Amino acid sequence: MKRFWLFLLSLGLIAAFSTQAMAVDLKFSGEFYAAGMYLDKTDLRKDYGPGTAFYYQRLRVKTDFIVAPGLTLITRFDAMERAWGAARTATGTALAADSSGTIAENENIAFDWAYIEYKSPIGIFSAGYMNDGSTGTIFGNSYSPKGRIKYSNSFGPVALNLAYTKEKEASYMATHAATVADNDNDKYGIEGVFSWQTGKAGVNVNYYRQATNRAAANPATGLGNSYTRNYFLFTPYVITKFGPVALQGEFNYAAGKDNFEFAADAREDREIRSISGWVDATADFQNVYVGGSVAYVSGDDPDSSRIEGGIINGGRDWNPCLIMFNYYDRGKWIGDLNGWNGTTDNGTMTNAWFFQLRGGFRPIDKLDIMVSVSYARAEKTLKPANTYTWEDRNYGWEVDLVGTYKITNNLSYMLGAGYLFTGDWYSGTTATGQDVQNNLMVINKLSLTF
Repeated sequence: MKRFWLFLLSLGLIAAFSTQAMAVDLKFSGEFYAAGMYLDKTDLRKDYGPGTAFYYQRLRVKTDFIVAPGLTLITRFDAMERAWGAARTATGTALAADSSGTIAENENIAFDWAYIEYKSPIGIFSAGYMNDGSTGTIFGNSYSPKGRIKYSNSFGPVALNLAYTKEKEASYMATHAATVADNDNDKYGIEGVFSWQTGKAGVNVNYYRQATNRAAANPATGLGNSYTRNYFLFTPYVITKFGPVALQGEFNYAAGKDNFEFAADAREDREIRSISGWVDATADFQNVYVGGSVAYVSGDDPDSSRIEGGIINGGRDWNPCLIMFNYYDRGKWIGDLNGWNGTTDNGTMTNAWFFQLRGGFRPIDKLDIMVSVSYARAEKTLKPANTYTWEDRNYGWEVDLVGTYKITNNLSYMLGAGYLFTGDWYSGTTATGQDVQNNLMVINKLSLTF
């Protein structure tokens, strides 16, 4: 019997010492913030909407599993993204705008990224759920994780990036009983970037094929709204620095067509011609800095059949003010600020010209105080369905004062206040009694990075 156990023990030792050891290095990074926000009014219409004040937070953790040199599994999750003491959001299937999970899942924990990155001799390959919607400068960016396949390589100062993105999958599967064979949204992208010591310039071209609305009509009658949207988005950009002056610029041009495919549908195809752009400059003289921005997003011409608005916008990631065109804090946590006749600020810039001047100073190394004055107006006037004329194109003026104190290298505290002089655009038509009201926001935020 002893010989039998000795034999088994010997086999075990041989197996243990002959098995290849699997070692995985881990790298963690992330951020945590806790903030408090007060908004005087949650509606731009006079005497509408209550004020609000609450605290909220989010934890974000990125983990790199380094399986072998050049081979990494990358994940990222958001956790406890919720207002303190607030009721949990009802469960559902609709994803949050900037997440792979629902709002309810993010209030607990939701994984946004899970992808493989392989640095091969011929370039870097990535596949899985990863960041999408970020190109060039921060203007126009609306981060959201998507299933993607990416390839990138560098040739001296020139970088080449290729990507395929599955924006929406609607094929038949066990969890989706589809009745249409081809109803997906797909994106194909190519980007070239030239870098030098003080900056970079690039051109990104994306081709979109969006077939979500392809089966919304009856093929026999053509009734409904069945079309396939195909368009190119061209994005040249530059980020550079000349001495103390930092410059950024981006231009976006979308061109394509909505194709109505049923012969019985009397409607003609609609051309897409949409434009946006941004120029930003900041001159930094150590303790003092000044800067300014000009941004533009085309709106729909009410007398044209072209689609000129609604295709591209200023993006959720670009937040130039505390109240106006701010998705990250105000739009995400409070929601839309509504005016009359369907006018609204949902946190992203659309159909607008935007102008901003700002300046700041650093009395000590750890303290940064910035003040900005911003103005926005509509690029196109809406055509109402009644006989009233539109009151005005003025979105309003906003004054913001923000101070940030760096407690340690990883911990900072921000306190800001913004006042919006609401413009008559939100009065809608000239119908009597459609007055607007100004708004005040106060926000403070404690941010930790690691």
